[in-house]
Amino acid sequence: MKDFIPVCEPLLNGNELKYVDDAVRTGWISSSGDYVNKFESKFAEYVQSKYGIAVCNGTVALHLALVALGIGKNDEVIIPSFTMIATAFAVCYTGATPVFVDADKETWNIDVTKIEEKITKNTKAIIPVHIFGNPCNMDEISKIAKKYNLFVIEDAAEAHGAEYNGKKIGSFSDIACFSFFANKNLTTGEGGMCITNNEEYNKLCRYYKNMCFPLDGTRNYMHENIGFNYRMSNIHAAIGLAQVEKADEYRKLRIRNAQLYKKYLENCEGIIFQRDTPNSLNVNWMNTIIIDDKKYGHTKDELILYLKSNGIDTRLLFKSMNRQPSLRKFGCDCSGAYPITDWLSDNGFYLPSGSNLSEEEISKICSLIKQFKK
Repeated sequence: MKDFIPVCEPLLNGNELKYVDDAVRTGWISSSGDYVNKFESKFAEYVQSKYGIAVCNGTVALHLALVALGIGKNDEVIIPSFTMIATAFAVCYTGATPVFVDADKETWNIDVTKIEEKITKNTKAIIPVHIFGNPCNMDEISKIAKKYNLFVIEDAAEAHGAEYNGKKIGSFSDIACFSFFANKNLTTGEGGMCITNNEEYNKLCRYYKNMCFPLDGTRNYMHENIGFNYRMSNIHAAIGLAQVEKADEYRKLRIRNAQLYKKYLENCEGIIFQRDTPNSLNVNWMNTIIIDDKKYGHTKDELILYLKSNGIDTRLLFKSMNRQPSLRKFGCDCSGAYPITDWLSDNGFYLPSGSNLSEEEISKICSLIKQFKK
């Protein structure tokens, strides 16, 4: 067993080296190589959608989706207050304003009962975030979106292979956005993808991600619109193709990790886990615990320090969007109360969650948590 257990390490035990070597050996290392197309097709197929548009990271995938849907200045986009700040930044990049909704205490996703009260005449879209791989209540979100004629953009950065009502996450929205950062269930090191079933949105995403060059391949260097250089390289796509080939295997490993944590900490009072959304498959990107210090006997910060002293790495949770100085400066309304998000941020943290964790390592981590409680 390792002396130090990191929060997450990528698992690269498929054809990654073979495909990268091929890309390098043949000289196809830019965004023009065949692996980009293969990765887009394979991943889109995996999440049960028609089109995949590979980009350089998950944040730009969100921005690209918003641009393709025409979101811009004076528009408002509803997002959860409990999310990684990339969700909010992507909205800001367009000149639109993110509007926050508190988290649900059980699932930690956006509280669907609080969405409608935030809708105004300027609201154009909802971005539900499948927090830690736990699907949002997409039935209710879709009903609200239909009622108010709003776009839905799934932030599925953490939810590769997750399912809701037997259907893959990424197929419930106008456009869905995935991240392939090094700690994700599927990784390309850095990378992202927009997923859609709409042919027009597919074309718009491809157009804007490539500097607004014409889609027919014409290179007369006349650009009708402001575009972006959001392309994914063939090398990153080569890694991604190898990863998606083993997607179900990696999904099982993350789910197994969560099951083991819950098994070993089942009777440890004061430890609170995320509750799975009904009728869903949570792929447990990160194993997160909330500490009830009155029942556990120690604070979250004290436990983090104890684990660190024993070679166990951890990470803090996202801070509420209404607490972010950057968003306040941008002009977002940060005056509301977000008690569940604050509770999560103040009392929770990530445990090691990599796909390659052994049961022995998880058992050791849980033993330390129970030992410190005593």
